[in-house]
Amino acid sequence: MKTILVFLLMIFGSHSAYAAVGCDLNDPDRDVKRLFPGSTGYKTQYVSIDKKGGAALLARIEQRLGDKFQGLFETIDVPYTVYEVYRGTQRIGYIHGVNQKGKFGGIQVFLSLDLNGVIRAFYFQKLTSREAAKLRAKQFGDQFIGLSLKEFASYDVAAGTGAGRIAAIANPAPGADTDFRASLRAVKKNLILMDEFVFSAR
Repeated sequence: MKTILVFLLMIFGSHSAYAAVGCDLNDPDRDVKRLFPGSTGYKTQYVSIDKKGGAALLARIEQRLGDKFQGLFETIDVPYTVYEVYRGTQRIGYIHGVNQKGKFGGIQVFLSLDLNGVIRAFYFQKLTSREAAKLRAKQFGDQFIGLSLKEFASYDVAAGTGAGRIAAIANPAPGADTDFRASLRAVKKNLILMDEFVFSAR
C-alpha cells in the first residue's frame, strides 16, 4: 500500500510540476548586461494571468492576440518573469521572455524593452529548427528593433500577415516558415503580456 501511495505521489507531483512552463533567462546576471549594456542591476517580478486577472484577463489577451492560448506553454497559471533593469537607482527598461510552440519543439523569445515598450533587442534563448542559424542571425533580430505593440497590433497571427513595418520583416529561412511565423506570434504575445502586466498597470 505504501509503495502504491508513493507511486501516485510521484505521478501527480510530476504532473503539477510540468503543468505550467515558465520562461526565465538562463543566466540573468550575464544576459541582462548583454541586453542592456551599461546596466548595473535588475529586479524580478513574478506574475501569472491567473493571479493578475483570471479568466477575464485571459479572454482579453486572446482577443488582442487574435488566437487562443493552448498547450503547456500557454496555460492560465504559467509563471512569467519580468526583469526590471536599472542603472544605479534609475529604471531603464525591461526584459521579458515567452515560450512558443515551433515546428520541431519549443521556442523561447526574449525582448528587451525601453520604458515605453519599444523593442531594443530580440533574442532567441531556445530555438529548435533546421534553419536555426539563419533565424538567429543578427540581421533577422535587428528587424524588430524600434517596433512596439502599436505596430504589432496589425499582425494577424492566424494568417501570418501584417502591415507597414511588420509586413516588411523578411523571413531569412523560407524553408522554416512555421518557425518564422511562430516567432512573430511570440513577439506579439510578449508585447501584449507586457502591456497587461506592466505598461497598462503603470
